[in-house]
Amino acid sequence: MEKEIGKVTHFFNKISVAVVSLVEDLAVNDTIHFADAGRKIDFTQKVTSMQVDHQEVTAAKAKSEAAIKVDQPVHEGTVLLK
Repeated sequence: MEKEIGKVTHFFNKISVAVVSLVEDLAVNDTIHFADAGRKIDFTQKVTSMQVDHQEVTAAKAKSEAAIKVDQPVHEGTVLLK
């Protein structure tokens, strides 16, 4: 069963990176699901690249913000599930 682990706070379209405010831990190679029914966003991907404070990391803790390379465009408020 999926659990909400965060929400998108910003999306950089040109580089396809989402900034996510996390409420749970997240690591590279985790499978995540972006969902926003109102904007018809619904896709699953593996975390392949992540940064915290402009530094490449392999994991991010709850209550932090992480920048994640995404496969498809997302919007502010899109829910992140794991």
